[in-house]
Amino acid sequence: MFIYLLLLNIYVQFTKPPKTIYIMLDNLVEMIKERTIIGCREPIFLMLGNKKREFIARIDSGAKISSMDMRLAAELSSSKILHTKKIISANGTSLRTVIESKIILAGKELVSNFTLADRSHMKYKILIGRNILRKGKFLIDPLKKLHKNIITK
Repeated sequence: MFIYLLLLNIYVQFTKPPKTIYIMLDNLVEMIKERTIIGCREPIFLMLGNKKREFIARIDSGAKISSMDMRLAAELSSSKILHTKKIISANGTSLRTVIESKIILAGKELVSNFTLADRSHMKYKILIGRNILRKGKFLIDPLKKLHKNIITK
């Protein structure tokens, strides 16, 4: 998106574009201003029940709904079960429990749904999907580095 902005800026400087180009450029700049930029891995606070813990979550724009490890949810005394949902993943189709949880990601406090899965064999116990990315108006920058001193775990 930033390359598009740069090319549009060069085009505007060297030509006399119609007024609609300026309006498009203004709209694009405003859209980026209202977004919070996050990386592919982000520190988050997960709050389940009366417990709050800090983790590093994997950001996955390909996942429709966020997911967390079922053992982690049990350990943090998860909130009520909302329903079950059929999930299609690389491992096949499964029926997963859906819970609601509160998180803090990039300074934004959000309440959203998570499916519970066995993520014990995976590096990241929490996966942030599009449901949270949309709600928090996040923009992913794959070049953004994770600051390792943020997480104490």
